[in-house]
Amino acid sequence: MRFTKRMGLLGLAGLLAAFAPGMGTAAAQNFPTKPVTIIVPWPAGGTTDRHMRVLADAASKHLGQPVVVDNKPGASGTLGGATMAAAAKPDGYTLAQLPITIFRLPYMQKVSFDPAKDFTFVIHVSGYTFGTAVNSKSPWKTWGDLLSYAKANPGKIRYGTPGTGTTLHITMEQIALAEGIKWTQVPFKGEAEQTAALLGEHIEAVAGGTGMGPLVDSGDFRMLVVWTEKPSHRFPNTPTLVQEGQKIISESPYGLAGPKGMDPKVVKILHDAFKKAMEEPAHLAFLKEVSQPLIYKNTEDYKAFATQLIAEQQALIKQLGLGAK
Repeated sequence: MRFTKRMGLLGLAGLLAAFAPGMGTAAAQNFPTKPVTIIVPWPAGGTTDRHMRVLADAASKHLGQPVVVDNKPGASGTLGGATMAAAAKPDGYTLAQLPITIFRLPYMQKVSFDPAKDFTFVIHVSGYTFGTAVNSKSPWKTWGDLLSYAKANPGKIRYGTPGTGTTLHITMEQIALAEGIKWTQVPFKGEAEQTAALLGEHIEAVAGGTGMGPLVDSGDFRMLVVWTEKPSHRFPNTPTLVQEGQKIISESPYGLAGPKGMDPKVVKILHDAFKKAMEEPAHLAFLKEVSQPLIYKNTEDYKAFATQLIAEQQALIKQLGLGAK
């Protein structure tokens, strides 16, 4: 009994020592001691997956530990990015790429997370070059051609997206509202599936990103319009929505975040490593290849930006009539 009691006291002493002042700081100073995982809420092979893998490789050098990508697609980019990341242990070893759907979906349907409370925002990274493309076998040579057909044939244009609530879906519906037209969204799990559907002529158009570039280059797809503020060097002969008379700019910014409650010292270590990774030549070359901007925001600025996005997306969903019933 004395031995058992003594061991119990020793165990309690060890537990108290683990939480003694300075121990958390020591743990943060030694961070990381094992691989860090980035949850990517999209299928492997798409532009975002490729981007995160390039960034992870670069960050590994600065963290001194491997940074691995774990693909968890589903629920318009919120299955892995929100549901799984928000529930993870806040020790800094689990991060997620946060698409803008994180800030939008709570106003469209019931979700298990609160974008304002359930995340620790680490660093903002980039945004996309998005646009609308059609199969080159289609009769639509210009953006105006597609809009004219859509107006004359309500609901007959089926456009592919990587999911309901994604920026690609929301922006196409913004365009429809502005133009007084009706077309039909066909949601897929990711870029690869919707691209295959357009190639097979199962849909009439896709809302997508620079992952479609090779098919535009080969002549299989025709990019009719891009949604960037300025013309894209990736698609230099394609007009912007603004040039086509629509005051819509849609670049879908994103960054990296972890669960709420992360140690600020760990957050700083992660931020600093990923900031250096963002400046690596390989990362900058990839962004140039896919025509994506470098949109750096530090931890505090990203948190403030997220608060702004939440308010903007709530208002947009209400305007489009897509709110939860």
